[in-house]
Amino acid sequence: MKKRQLGKSEIYVSEIGLGCMSLPTDQADADNIIQVALENGITYFDTADLYENGENEKIVGNALKSDRQNIILATKVGNRINKSGNSWSWDPSKKWIIEAVHASLKRLQTDYIDVYQLHGGTMEDDVDEVIDTMESLKKEGLIRAYGISSIRPNVIDRFLRKSNAVSVMMQYSLLDRRPEEWLSLLENNSTTLLSRGTLAKGLLTAEGLTRANKTDEYLSYTQQELLEVIKELDALDAPLSSIAQHYVLQQKVTGSIILGASNEKQLLESIKAYKMQVPESILQKASELTKREIYMEHRI
Repeated sequence: MKKRQLGKSEIYVSEIGLGCMSLPTDQADADNIIQVALENGITYFDTADLYENGENEKIVGNALKSDRQNIILATKVGNRINKSGNSWSWDPSKKWIIEAVHASLKRLQTDYIDVYQLHGGTMEDDVDEVIDTMESLKKEGLIRAYGISSIRPNVIDRFLRKSNAVSVMMQYSLLDRRPEEWLSLLENNSTTLLSRGTLAKGLLTAEGLTRANKTDEYLSYTQQELLEVIKELDALDAPLSSIAQHYVLQQKVTGSIILGASNEKQLLESIKAYKMQVPESILQKASELTKREIYMEHRI
């Protein structure tokens, strides 16, 4: 599997990253999925302290501790779980980030995190404090690089202008092309896109029509529009999952597409789709068939 550089850092990530949020809570089952990922060249693993109230980090840490030097490990911070564990609040303070990074390191059973991401963000945040904290963590060797996971253009723009962020994670797919308006912003700041939601909750897979029939709407697509566009995409001369993956990977700012998998079969199907070549002409046709929308809120 090919790798791509994150920003100007020395970190290279596999073109498919494993989104660990979808992993089973059973350690043995999760181990099997992660082993399939490793055997197929996936080296980028993405989790967050929020997932399963930290249990996901523990599962990932257990599964990857023997391969630590061979993989790129990413997690996120900013959502503070309350004492009851049934809700969380937004806390991007220096005090919380420092407390949270040490807790994540312990759960992940590692001395450092490769990519530490702010898990959201608002214009009310003290962004200078956040960035100073991330830079301090770099100097201490607790993290190698940092980024942000957000779909708010104004938050992303301010963060990139003030920081040395290497990545921005955004939901991006053929059915959600809102980030395209802002890809030049990432490029101009030498920042890499990490794409989540590339398969649009399975709508852009072989099960797309079945899932669309059970979906009332997806973003601005009505159910009827979904059915029509998926049928048209299905008629192209390449598997829909392959088209969906390579559409996002064709963007030069893309570093990795973060794909989730709840079982080995699901992951292997995604890897098989990734390995298939898709002509540029088909990607262009897919682009013509889908909506190019923009974010209506949180604009610069």
